[in-house]
Amino acid sequence: MKRTTILAGALAFFSLPALAAETVDVFSTSGCGCCIGWIKHMQEAGFEVTNENLAMADLYAKKIDAGLKPAQTSCHTGFVGGYVVEGHVPAAEVKRLLAERPDAVGLTVPGMPAGSPGMGTSDQPYEVLLVGRDGTSTVYASYPK
Repeated sequence: MKRTTILAGALAFFSLPALAAETVDVFSTSGCGCCIGWIKHMQEAGFEVTNENLAMADLYAKKIDAGLKPAQTSCHTGFVGGYVVEGHVPAAEVKRLLAERPDAVGLTVPGMPAGSPGMGTSDQPYEVLLVGRDGTSTVYASYPK
């Protein structure tokens, strides 16, 4: 009985890193309520989130440096697990991205569509796009599901 308890305890101990939350480093402008709403959404989904406010020109440069085209941008930019997460991407899609690990720049929800995380409630349809390393994008998920 003790051997089983020790083994179970050891397995639990070695599994702790797998349970550690991913950290999303977010860059936004000061006082943006929808950015704060998205950060809260990500935290509620189990992510740890840092947030740094930048001047608009510096934030835009960060987006372009990350490999995004102007039409793929939104109000805030996050980085997690080697990927960029632009705008109001649902946490479920970020988790899927981290599980699947595609060869891509990351995910974006261009603009600020109503009903996306941080943008209130609405049944307005929007798409989450996977941005390829060549700058092209494909639909990764459609909402509402």
